[in-house]
Amino acid sequence: MTFSPSRLVLFVLLASLLAWVAFDLVTDQRNDARRERDSAQSEAKGLREAARINGEMLAERDAIDLKNTTELTHVRTENQNLRLAVDDGTKRLRIRATCPASVPATTGAGGLADAGTAELTADARPDYFTLRDQIALSRQMILGLQQHIVRVCQR
Repeated sequence: MTFSPSRLVLFVLLASLLAWVAFDLVTDQRNDARRERDSAQSEAKGLREAARINGEMLAERDAIDLKNTTELTHVRTENQNLRLAVDDGTKRLRIRATCPASVPATTGAGGLADAGTAELTADARPDYFTLRDQIALSRQMILGLQQHIVRVCQR
């Protein structure tokens, strides 16, 4: 069986066209795979960076929390020591107060003279120390939140 030259040329052209289409398809698939790989690498890099930043923010938050918790513990310990000292009498709890020195216009019986410094009654002292603890707690919470906003949130 012999092929005519025109059929042979047609067969070669058809085979070349088929090879070119197959090569183009493989090249497109390779380019798509490269784009997907590059996209995945970029996403992975972004996720690693986000994880790094998140880790730094968590470490910063933990440092702020530790600092403020330590300070709060110190203040509460001082307050407890003061409470014990007042209870056992080594220290006195005084209230800074002034009494108005008004002189009544009418004459009458004389009043009592200032007997000494103003002081809390024994049953009001626990409330005073509770208030001191609550003020210390509120102060440390506010300072901690301010530091968190400045050092973590505004990064």
